Amino acid sequence: MAFALNPAQASAVEHFRGPMLVLAGAGSGKTRVITERIQRLIERGIPANQIVALTFTNKAAKEMHERVELRMKEAGHRGGAQGLTVSTFHSYGLATLSARARAEKRPFTIFDQGDQLALVKELLVSEKAGRAFDASAVVSRISNMKNARATPADVALPSEDAVESADEYDAIAERLYPRYEKALRNFSAYDFDDLVCEVARLWQTRPDLLEEARSHCRFLLVDEYQDTNPAQFELLRLLAGDDKNLCVVGDDDQAIYSWRGADVKNILQFETQFPGAKVVLLEENYRSIGPVLDVANAVISKKSVGHKKSLFTSKVGGEKPVVMTCSTPDAEAAWVANRIRGLVQDEKKRPREIAILYRSNGQAKAFEETLRAEGVSYRVVGGQQFFERKEVKDVLAYMKFTLNRLDEISLRRIVNTPARGIGDQSLDRLVQTALAKGWNLWEAIERIDSIDGISSAARTGCKELERLVAETRRDLLVERAHASVSAERLLQRVDMKKELETQSGSTHVATRRWGNIVSLLATFKKREAKLAAAGKDAANERDLGNFLHALTLQHDDEAEDPKDQVTLSTLHGAKGLEFDYVFLVGCEEGILPHSRTTDVKASDIDSHTIATDGIDEERRLFYVGVTRARKELVISHCKHRVLRGKPAPRTPSRFVLEIPEDLVTQTEAKVTGGISQEEMAALSDGLLAALMGD
Repeated sequence: MAFALNPAQASAVEHFRGPMLVLAGAGSGKTRVITERIQRLIERGIPANQIVALTFTNKAAKEMHERVELRMKEAGHRGGAQGLTVSTFHSYGLATLSARARAEKRPFTIFDQGDQLALVKELLVSEKAGRAFDASAVVSRISNMKNARATPADVALPSEDAVESADEYDAIAERLYPRYEKALRNFSAYDFDDLVCEVARLWQTRPDLLEEARSHCRFLLVDEYQDTNPAQFELLRLLAGDDKNLCVVGDDDQAIYSWRGADVKNILQFETQFPGAKVVLLEENYRSIGPVLDVANAVISKKSVGHKKSLFTSKVGGEKPVVMTCSTPDAEAAWVANRIRGLVQDEKKRPREIAILYRSNGQAKAFEETLRAEGVSYRVVGGQQFFERKEVKDVLAYMKFTLNRLDEISLRRIVNTPARGIGDQSLDRLVQTALAKGWNLWEAIERIDSIDGISSAARTGCKELERLVAETRRDLLVERAHASVSAERLLQRVDMKKELETQSGSTHVATRRWGNIVSLLATFKKREAKLAAAGKDAANERDLGNFLHALTLQHDDEAEDPKDQVTLSTLHGAKGLEFDYVFLVGCEEGILPHSRTTDVKASDIDSHTIATDGIDEERRLFYVGVTRARKELVISHCKHRVLRGKPAPRTPSRFVLEIPEDLVTQTEAKVTGGISQEEMAALSDGLLAALMGD
């Protein structure tokens, strides 16, 4: 090996058969343990094509695979890691469902987040509840039901009156869930959650398919195990089989995603679920200085449940973290921006090594404004995802429909994009006729001349669409042109650049949107170049279809390298990242921990289950923020904050107050964020009046 593993890491790497839980503290080298373990398995004679490693992001999967390849080359192993599966859960599920679809000749499409929202909005309108509910919140609840492995049959349909109850969002989600699932099946579609849930269901009903999957998975490794949900656990349990050669790596102290279905009980109960499991603690931290780890340990030690760990480092020295008290949010933002300007301009630190972390997206605005005023370049993590942008989705829909003319969701997207006279009324007529005749929507468009009640403009538009699809299909399937070439021809035929200029309202916006399309074409070309280098056919229809589906699972932070800019991010978005300088802001009661967790009544907590209540998760969120810092950590809070238009006094977060005084340096910001003395006096008067009024 290039350099020595510490004893705990070596113990995890050398373990051979049977279940193992690796509790990997923040910055403890967990990715290295996984890659070294894969290499060791191959060295012991386990074929690479019988090893499966699963994680949560494409970026992590790619990094892991590249590390294994490098280590195998360094070790002089001839076969390298050829045939090794390193994948996200959802990409693995997609490959499994795609193989079944090919065997049964039943193609499917994938609903992305935008498609899900559109469907739920339609269902809400049909319930006459379109304006009463936030569709994204309903989608989230349906997702949680799926990931908890609840089927529509398991959900008791509530009465009409139940929708008006205190749990109205749960009630409407339960009411819509069966119709949502039926709509997916009518579209021959799966949503993001189905890529795991459907695989688990398939294996439960088809033992032959499960055995086939197991034959390619003698050893199973899982990263970020604390983030798994019940459906993912069931998939892993089935895949591990009786041999249970399952190695999971995770940290219950960093379990922060319960709101999207993750269940911390999976990691807390691993030894019960897999009796005889070996447990390894990775506590040596290679990221942060000692004073930062002291603060992290102090806060997380007060958790109510979980595995006990205490991070330590061999690094010597380092300044204590600073707890900064600010008068107002404006003063906080001004002080942070001023300090960052000093780091970048005076101390010549790289902006990409600096981060501002906060609990909620709404906190970002003040910091954006002050950073701009200081002339500091920044990026905000968590903006709109690249593959969710309309112009990108439009091009992908054309390509997907060309390959699969049963993909009705893609057809509905392109039918009048760009506008070709097929309005909502004409489309509704086509849909109703298709239902009455037993056709699919494309068959109705092909038979447009036989359908009454369609305007001449819509008839012409349908024929234009037919020609466009036929020409693109000829490019891809007859001429076997590369996807990048076919897409470029398609864009020329519909004059997409002009369409964007017409739609966008400004040259700047049109240029940016066209740039997104150029970036998509570059993604196609990159794939084609990679396949050519490997001697493979980039025009293979099946492989192209799989690639287009896979793009639906991509995310911005995985596709683009961060520029040399200061990072602004929520704490959830910062997990997995690290920086030399971290500013953990807005650390006040009601913000971190969030008010919705501090308002929970004791009677609402089931004492017979593992306590995974909101405060515990908020504590873990604070811990994640602290452990992002390598060299310098500032934790800030405000004395006053305007809430609902009224000034209100603020209390430092309980997590800040729990830190022993000797572990931090307490100080107070000397700036007021541009607020004059008169304005500060008015704020104080308003606060006093508000308090007296109460």
